[in-house]
Amino acid sequence: MSSKINFTPRQVRDFRKRLLAWFRREQRKLPWRGETDPYRILVSEVMLQQTRVAVVEDRYGKFLRQFPTVEKLARAREQSVLAAWSGLGYYRRARALHAAAKHVAAARSFPLNANGLMELPGVGRYTAAAVSSIAYGEPAAVVDGNVKRVLARVAGESLDEEDYWRIAGELLDKEHPGDFNQAMMELGAMICVPARPECKRCPVVSLCAGTGNITVRAKSARRKAVLRYTLAQTDGRVLLRQRPHDASLMAGMWELPECTGSIRGKRPILKVRHSITTTDYTVLVYRLGDNDLPRGHFIPLAKANKMALTGLTNKILGRLELRGLTR
Repeated sequence: MSSKINFTPRQVRDFRKRLLAWFRREQRKLPWRGETDPYRILVSEVMLQQTRVAVVEDRYGKFLRQFPTVEKLARAREQSVLAAWSGLGYYRRARALHAAAKHVAAARSFPLNANGLMELPGVGRYTAAAVSSIAYGEPAAVVDGNVKRVLARVAGESLDEEDYWRIAGELLDKEHPGDFNQAMMELGAMICVPARPECKRCPVVSLCAGTGNITVRAKSARRKAVLRYTLAQTDGRVLLRQRPHDASLMAGMWELPECTGSIRGKRPILKVRHSITTTDYTVLVYRLGDNDLPRGHFIPLAKANKMALTGLTNKILGRLELRGLTR
C-alpha cells in the first residue's frame, strides 16, 4: 500500500468491505442510482458538476423525458438543449453534453472504457471513470472533491493530485468498482463533510488517521450586488434580449433587458434573491413606460417558456406569474 496510507492487505480488504456494506445499507435513493445505461449515467454526472444534488434530482428526470436517448439529444437544436438546462447553470456543460451526444450518435456506439470516454467533448478523467465503472464495471477509480476529503483524512495529511488518484486506485474494490466509487463519493457527501465530519457514524473510522482533523480552507466572504431588470409586455408578449453568442457567460441565452435608463421615483414590482458562485444578488424588476424601453424582441409568453432562458430570467418570470404580474 502507498506510504501515504499504511494499510496492510487485510486492512484494505476491511476498508472495502465496511464501506460497501455501509453504502448498500445507507445510500440515498437518487433517480440515477442503479442505472447501467452509459447515456443516463453521463447525464447525471454532467448535471452534478457544480450543482446541488437536490436541484439535479428535480431536473434529471425532466431532461431525460425530453431527451430519452443519446440519439434524441444529438438531433436536438442547441436552443432546445439550453432551454431544458435552464436553471442548472454553467451552460458550457450543456453544450459539451450536446456535442458528446453528436459524437456518440455519429459513431453509432458509446465508448466502452474510460479512455474512449475521455475522447468525448467535455468528458474528463473523473467523469470518464465514473461512467465506465458504473456502466461497464471497469476498475477505474474516481477522484472528486468528496473523495479527496475522505482520502486526506484517512491519510492524516494533505496529498498532491497524483497521490489522490494513485491511492484511490489502490483502495478501489476491483470486483465492485461502480458501487465502491459511488460509496466513496457518498461518504464524502454525507459523513466526511468539510467542517464537522460525523466520525461516529463513519464505517471506516477505525482505519482513519485524521478522524476529522484536516485543515479546511476558510470560506471567503460572499460578494453582494444589485441587478435591475425591465419587464415590458404587450398583447401577451414579453420583451427579451439575447445575450451575444460570443459572451463569456450564458452565450446565446435569452433574458429580460437590464435597466439602462433612469428609475428615479419608480418602485420595483418584484424583488428576488439570486446567488451565483461567490456573489449574492438582490434583483429588482421594474415595469417601465414605452418611452423607457431598451432594445429587445417581444416574444409570446407561451413561446418564451420554451426558449433557452437564463436561470434568473426563468425565476423572475415564474415569480411574476405566481403573483399575477404577467399577462
